[in-house]
Amino acid sequence: MGRFIILVVVLAVVWLLLSGYFDKPLLLIFGAGSVIFSAWLAHRAGVLDAEGVPAGVFPGIFGYMVWLTVEIGKANIMVARQALAVEPKLSPKLFTVPNPPRSIVGKVIFANSITLTPGTVSIDLGEDEILVHGLTEELSDEAGIADMGARVAKIERGRA
Repeated sequence: MGRFIILVVVLAVVWLLLSGYFDKPLLLIFGAGSVIFSAWLAHRAGVLDAEGVPAGVFPGIFGYMVWLTVEIGKANIMVARQALAVEPKLSPKLFTVPNPPRSIVGKVIFANSITLTPGTVSIDLGEDEILVHGLTEELSDEAGIADMGARVAKIERGRA
């Protein structure tokens, strides 16, 4: 019940801050209704469990996010170069990389990081490896993606 109340309070604060309606009673009623309905749906779906807020990845996730943003920027430049090339050198490739994170949250962070990076997509998430599609040979950098997995494993253990 405590997680449900916390979710309602957080959703209400976010709704108030984003909507800016503090003086319109009808909209406040609709907002309260949507907050309670959303929290009820989350409770019914069973997502208010202990892993709902994966606190184990903090504070290391912030440094990882900075590093990932730089990597996304580099990959954007590589993909833009291929998109603007007169004769693009596309060489699609499927390959597997080890999946070092042990927790579900770590595995999801790793797979989503691969997909967020332009030119690569996580296709299949296995227990010990991930099947990845790379757009070019340069973007199919297995060592670079394995390094990404090692970084995620490091932050999930709290050593970042």
